[in-house]
Amino acid sequence: MQRYKCIISYDGSGFSGYQVQPNKRTVQLELEAVLAKMHKGTTIKVSGSGRTDAGVHALGQVIHFDSPLPITEERWEIALNSMLPEDISVLSVEKVAKDFHSRFGAKGKEYRYKLYLSVKRDPFQRKFAYRYSYPLNLEAMKEASKYFLGTHDFTSFCSAKTEVEDKVRTIQAIDFLLEGDQLTIRFVGNGFLYNMVRILVGTLLEVGAGDRRPEDISAILEKKDRRFAGKTAPAHGLYLWGVFYQ
Repeated sequence: MQRYKCIISYDGSGFSGYQVQPNKRTVQLELEAVLAKMHKGTTIKVSGSGRTDAGVHALGQVIHFDSPLPITEERWEIALNSMLPEDISVLSVEKVAKDFHSRFGAKGKEYRYKLYLSVKRDPFQRKFAYRYSYPLNLEAMKEASKYFLGTHDFTSFCSAKTEVEDKVRTIQAIDFLLEGDQLTIRFVGNGFLYNMVRILVGTLLEVGAGDRRPEDISAILEKKDRRFAGKTAPAHGLYLWGVFYQ
């Protein structure tokens, strides 16, 4: 039995998230359905580096699975892509040690959130960037983002629905990439809580709109209460960009 690590990308628009859910189309469901066909009906469990919500996209999601089939990495990539739907792509396949785990072995992740800054609607952006049509003070947002850097208890910035008890995370970098009417906010950290990036973005947007001051972030972190942070930004602007294992 050989363990394989795959990097996959997907358009999250047509999925109810990554993880298998009853009577819903998910990325994991599609992957396991294809693997079952390749293994003549035998269930092959797929493990991912983490869940993504409905509408969230990925350019660097990492999964692993075990298989007895004597197939080369190159042939695995070709076979999977030939059978998967067009909104999922396998970017690479490699053999890994039996103790590799896509989730528990991850040392960090990068997420990016894409904003379309325009009063005009663009039908080609509607599923892949959040249109924000109001003026933003980008310098204030950059100043506010500095308060998130380092190790903090991010209870105020995660969904109240989360079952995770330890809400301490470390954010190593937050960058703002502005190209024309496209603003991408890049987050790199050792891990992220349920809805954390989307709540960070929603709060930063409130700072940019002048509804909060950059220095308010410290008090929100100290409150450890979701009610004090900003709104949760829409899912379709979020991308799981990469997962780190070193």
